[in-house]
Amino acid sequence: MKNRRLFVISLSVLAVMWMMHTVTKNFIVDPNFTSIHKFKEVKFPSLNLWIIMIRLHIILSIIALISGPIGLSKRIRKKQPVIHGWNGRIYVGVILFNIIPGYFVSFYANGSVWSITGFILLNTLWILTTITSYRFIRKGQVTQHRNWILRSFFLTFANLTIHLVLSIFYYGVGLQYDLSYTIAVWSSFILNLLFAELVIRNSSI
Repeated sequence: MKNRRLFVISLSVLAVMWMMHTVTKNFIVDPNFTSIHKFKEVKFPSLNLWIIMIRLHIILSIIALISGPIGLSKRIRKKQPVIHGWNGRIYVGVILFNIIPGYFVSFYANGSVWSITGFILLNTLWILTTITSYRFIRKGQVTQHRNWILRSFFLTFANLTIHLVLSIFYYGVGLQYDLSYTIAVWSSFILNLLFAELVIRNSSI
């Protein structure tokens, strides 16, 4: 019980901290995303359109980050099932709405075709795990719903993993930026799904 509560609290704190960092960096410090597109070798058909899409992608992802820990709260799930249900619909909805901006920005990622492929896989896995979870709860299969929503929520933290791995290989190891970024993208869903499986197998959240 304590371990479950500590886990949910830890995820909530991490989500809030990363949300604050993301909002501050991308909407206050660098609203034009200069730190991102200065590394890009591909040319945008429209820089303004790319900025709109990445802003939309970030906003929807932040909503998913906020609603995720609420959905994991056992107290809300037991005592406020209506809130739990609507929170889940919001979580699923923002991820589905993220299909267009998510795939759009994927095609303009750093690291050439390997990084683009990684982002496409990441977005596809995020959508599939979320839809699978929703289908299971519609059938009343709570355990399977729990397992798949955990996989989905861990993928919601992919951007955090990308930044951590990128920092390690680019600033720490000294690899080229494109190579470091490609490694970070692929690591984001491989590592996060491995962490999700560990939680699934060793907890009762």
